[in-house]
Amino acid sequence: MRILLIEDDRMIGEALCVALRDAAYAVDWVLDGETGSGALSDIQYQAVLLDLGLPRRSGLEVLRKLRASGSAAPVIIVTARDTVEDRIQGLDFGADDYLVKPFDIKEMLARLRAVIRRQDGHATPVLSNGIVSLDPATHEARHDGAVYTLSAREFALLHALLSRPGSILSRSELEDRIYGWNEEIESNAIDFLIHGIRKKLGPRIIKNLRGVGWMVARPQ
Repeated sequence: MRILLIEDDRMIGEALCVALRDAAYAVDWVLDGETGSGALSDIQYQAVLLDLGLPRRSGLEVLRKLRASGSAAPVIIVTARDTVEDRIQGLDFGADDYLVKPFDIKEMLARLRAVIRRQDGHATPVLSNGIVSLDPATHEARHDGAVYTLSAREFALLHALLSRPGSILSRSELEDRIYGWNEEIESNAIDFLIHGIRKKLGPRIIKNLRGVGWMVARPQ
């Protein structure tokens, strides 16, 4: 899952990047609203964490432009502005949630999981196709009554596939979900992760369509 963080405070930005990566998100971090708007026009993100008091373009202007483009990407405002009027304005401009600094990282991650879940159309937190299930809160996978712990990137890959069961995701689509800017991607990285998942959960969990991509079975 690829997240865009638009935050001009370097200390906060660095802390959020560490927390997000530890939680298996790929993170692109920009320091101003103009660069943030450019990133949003070029890349499809699973969610956006957006500060309001940004240089070059305000967070509200970034949000207004994003919604005017027709994008429904989930947006959580993260800001020190805590008045009721600020919250109303942010939500009315199209934000999905609003967090006031300072906030607990665990709460932020829970809210992020919630907005992504709603965007993907899942009513329950656990993803499942009836064969394997995945809990985003614990990063645990269940199959045939057994529980397996996945690495951060194994989790991100399986989450991408289970978010669209029955759909084929190409190598580049999976890489976009798993890796952020400036992260070196080895040519066999996706194959290595899929091998790791299959070793834990079984060889038939992920299907390969040679030359096209990978998928998990559609729910029966």
